[in-house]
Amino acid sequence: MEKQIKLFLKFIETEKKLSSNTLQSYNRDLKQFQDYLNDIKVRYTHVHEEHVKAYIDLLAEEGKKPSTISRCIASIRSFYQFLVRKQKVKEDPTAKIQSPKIEKRIPSVLTSQEVELLLEQPSTQDLKGKRDKAMLEFAYATGMRVTEIISLNIDDVNFDESYITCKTATKQRNIPIGKMAEKALKEYVDNARDILIKNDNEKALFVNINGRRLTRQGFWKIIKYYKEQAHIEKDITPHALRHSFATHLLQNGADLKAIQTMLGHSDISSTQVYMQFQDEGLKDVYKKAHPRA
Repeated sequence: MEKQIKLFLKFIETEKKLSSNTLQSYNRDLKQFQDYLNDIKVRYTHVHEEHVKAYIDLLAEEGKKPSTISRCIASIRSFYQFLVRKQKVKEDPTAKIQSPKIEKRIPSVLTSQEVELLLEQPSTQDLKGKRDKAMLEFAYATGMRVTEIISLNIDDVNFDESYITCKTATKQRNIPIGKMAEKALKEYVDNARDILIKNDNEKALFVNINGRRLTRQGFWKIIKYYKEQAHIEKDITPHALRHSFATHLLQNGADLKAIQTMLGHSDISSTQVYMQFQDEGLKDVYKKAHPRA
């Protein structure tokens, strides 16, 4: 099975051009399923629907979230569809299995005041503070995903035209940078990044204290640190800044289609989730502006 997993991962990397994080998730899910099959002494070529159902039940007993279980099913399904195409097995054992229903979670959104409080925390008196200030301002100003931010290279920044070029495996988009974010980013690039990097060939825009490309974990720790410094009670993740970016744009009158483009959503329905917050914004406007409110 291990050989087939490697072939499968190579196939989807080449054909579907998935991100390294997605490939790691597939690999992790399939290795865990392989361990389960080893425990029950069943070869991957002899797996039936009841084996997969028993595995799903086990995941639920272990307290795995419906979203995690759903992802595991999707990984196993993709793997067996690959095996069917390669004629390693006759049938896909997941064909009749349905994923558990996932409740659509409301995105965690910060108020404008909470965002300002968070962005005020980094001290720009040292190299790390300059980087952190630039990174937080940049994340809120662009609404980019964490993976996209840490994948940026220094050449992706256009200071002359005030925009950033975000490239993914299949497409790219240009996102404007606001004045405050641009100022913080320029301060970091001019007065901190060149000192932090140890190798002149390093292309990463945001680097850690060792001069190498910042990781997702590093980004998350920085957000958590400043959230605690700001004494914000909400559970803030790096994605919360993306949600806040979209929500605040919408509340201030930005066009939904423009927000979709900046966020990089292929489907407008993904952007429409932020409409639920527009009503609150309109209420605030109404209360402040209407003489009889």
